[in-house]
Amino acid sequence: MVPAPLRDLADRPDRCCLNTATLGHREPIAVTAQRVAAAGFGWITPWRREIDERQPAREAAAIRAAGLRVRSYCRTAYLAHASEAARRQAVDDNRRALDTAAALGARELIAVVGGLADGSRDIDGSRAQILRGLEALMPAIESTGVAIALEPLHPFYTADRSLLNTIAQAQAWCETLDPEGRYFGIAVDAYHVWWDPLLAPSIAGAGPRFRALHVSDWLRHTQEPLLDRGMMGDGVVDLRRLRAMVEATGFDGPVEVEIFSRDRWWKEDPDVVLRTCRERLDTVC
Repeated sequence: MVPAPLRDLADRPDRCCLNTATLGHREPIAVTAQRVAAAGFGWITPWRREIDERQPAREAAAIRAAGLRVRSYCRTAYLAHASEAARRQAVDDNRRALDTAAALGARELIAVVGGLADGSRDIDGSRAQILRGLEALMPAIESTGVAIALEPLHPFYTADRSLLNTIAQAQAWCETLDPEGRYFGIAVDAYHVWWDPLLAPSIAGAGPRFRALHVSDWLRHTQEPLLDRGMMGDGVVDLRRLRAMVEATGFDGPVEVEIFSRDRWWKEDPDVVLRTCRERLDTVC
């Protein structure tokens, strides 16, 4: 079968999203939204640290005033903890995040599920805690209309940030939690999944679940796996191939730039960062 051509991103703000982590959380969301819209993006994904969750309607109005729509909201609290009280607190925190996501008009809350519970070596037990925590969110998902997008993270982060590490694993979790596909989907981040030798069949098998596609690049000589992501085209990831695989499943959402770059892009002028992101979306993604 001949693969369908990639969607054209040039002059299509409706197909381009900016995750606000790309700018290093340096300015109020109203200022960031104005910059993002001026750079040619139609969507924005804000982080909780930038949103006053006591006044989400005000924040939503500022984003709309810039001419943007909110795609997703980042991100969940970690779900595996040493005490039952801490686990309940995490679930309650994630319920608040879902409420805020709904007020912002987000379609999904991005789930970074967390690593091992503090002091634990029980990987299976911690994963079971995470699944129970996700299951406990189903009533809030149903009432808000905001789905959970499970984001697999690179295995480097397994101990402290995510016991969910591959698309195939995310698909299996979705099927366990939500066989009908109403509540849970998958966020594909190129930075985290590009290395997987089973990437192509995993994407093909999980297709209907995809809710977000994040792009950045893995630098060949990365200095710090968390905060030294590359600008698209500066690293080793075949971003066009990955996007083609995801879009072949029917995914038609925006392509979202998410770059954590403490010592390079977070120090650059925000408008330069956004202009570069927009150019690279057109030329290498």
